[in-house]
Amino acid sequence: MSLQQTLQVFELLDSAYVDGQQVVDLFAHYPGVTASFKRVTGPKGRTDFVRIDIPGAQGKSKGGTAPTLGIVGRLGGIGARPTRIGMVSDADGAVAAVSSALKLAQMQTKGDVLAGDVIITTHICPDAPTRPHEPVDFMDSPCDDITMNDNEVIDGVDAILSIDTTKGNRILNHKGYAISPTVKEGYILRVSEDLLRIMEMTSGRPAVTFPITTQDITPYGNGVYHLNSILQPSTATDVPVVGVAICAESVVPGCGTGASHEVDIAATVKFAVEVAKEFGRETCQFYDQQEYALLHSLYGSLSHLRTRKA
Repeated sequence: MSLQQTLQVFELLDSAYVDGQQVVDLFAHYPGVTASFKRVTGPKGRTDFVRIDIPGAQGKSKGGTAPTLGIVGRLGGIGARPTRIGMVSDADGAVAAVSSALKLAQMQTKGDVLAGDVIITTHICPDAPTRPHEPVDFMDSPCDDITMNDNEVIDGVDAILSIDTTKGNRILNHKGYAISPTVKEGYILRVSEDLLRIMEMTSGRPAVTFPITTQDITPYGNGVYHLNSILQPSTATDVPVVGVAICAESVVPGCGTGASHEVDIAATVKFAVEVAKEFGRETCQFYDQQEYALLHSLYGSLSHLRTRKA
């Protein structure tokens, strides 16, 4: 069950002293799994970018052709020390990403190897700054968004799930998680029917989606309002990206503590793992390729939306 892995990762990350090495050490005893971290220092502090590679039986890492799924745990920081004590709400994306990796690693030791590779990335910063945002304050990051994308959006993946806490708004009033429409090269496409099916199967409830706007798929720093950074990976890749929002019925600041709900994170992990299973064996598509080609032929490229200036 995903809750076991979520609780283990939650306890590890809920510390003022946690760093990338401790996350890497979590995977030291899983054969075939590769975990590494890179420390980056910015004008507002430092953070450790973590990458975990889970090889698939027919994955590219073994010379196969099965598609590779990327899972990004998106956040500003897991803590806002010294102004806040403990794990902040914004940490949910990192907890979910690392928990997904741990679940997949443990599955391999039990003989359940996925068809395709899965690459999980996130970053670990227990003392990130905060910044003003409406309707509630956000967590900031020690480094800029370009640096985050450079370290979290990996070349070679064929689709990305971007998991991010999305509680600091009045748009998404649901406790649990929700998924976005698929974003590809500046186009906001229809919500994937396969992802809706997997969401309903794993949750046992009707699927929940959330709206996004053109502003949300443009790069941070261009002066326009963004719901949050959940779809920032789409500005740095040509592959389809879907946001997985861990959410709440109330408006919760990203820097709020005591606001993470392990059961909701575990449900998100379960969803991500099931998507990884199906994506690798090509029974889950993020978008309709023919329809996308038609849109492109009718209206041309929208890739300019991925730049700060058209």
